[in-house]
Amino acid sequence: MNLSDTPITIGLIAANVIFSLIGFSNPAMVDKTIMWPYRVSREKQYLRFITSGFLHADFMHLFFNMFTLYFFGSNIEIIFSIGGLGGSIAYLALYFLGLIVSDIPSYLKHKDNYEYRSLGASGAVSAVVFACIVFSPWSPIYLYGAFRISAMVYAILYIFYCVYMGKQNHDNINHDAHLWGSLFGVAFTLILIAIVQPDLFSIILEQLKHPSLFGTE
Repeated sequence: MNLSDTPITIGLIAANVIFSLIGFSNPAMVDKTIMWPYRVSREKQYLRFITSGFLHADFMHLFFNMFTLYFFGSNIEIIFSIGGLGGSIAYLALYFLGLIVSDIPSYLKHKDNYEYRSLGASGAVSAVVFACIVFSPWSPIYLYGAFRISAMVYAILYIFYCVYMGKQNHDNINHDAHLWGSLFGVAFTLILIAIVQPDLFSIILEQLKHPSLFGTE
């Protein structure tokens, strides 16, 4: 796969890296762009739904999200293009709407909480990952680079994990954003297929007839 084949994915990664690197050494900029439901609600700073998605807490947070986006984003960018599903416009819509939609539940939950803030591209990245799974439900995914399971099994486990951890609320990870980003990715993709290329449903359904626990090449 050549980098020139996936310019949108490369552009999104570049924007995330640049914005995050600036934020690492510029607390004032982070303060103005992080998702802060309290300020969004009272000062109508809705742009934070977007800007917060290009900030990351640290290098590991940034690397993990961009590593995931590179592989899954590249795939979905090509699928949307060669599959006649709207190409770059549809891909950008998936990414940015995923960014916004994934933060809405947290915004509604914490809009009166002055202390709550969140950041990161995880909601949009989750939307991209799950959109990719729609087209290849039994492809192998390697957890931590070692444990192989099929994409569909991963998706089910991931959803249950997000719901469980979201209820526990014991860490600083916005599990609600992961959950709703994932669900949005599936919904967006299915609606897009239904509107633009409904014939693709027969291919997807045929794949679903051949389940695999550990994934098929």
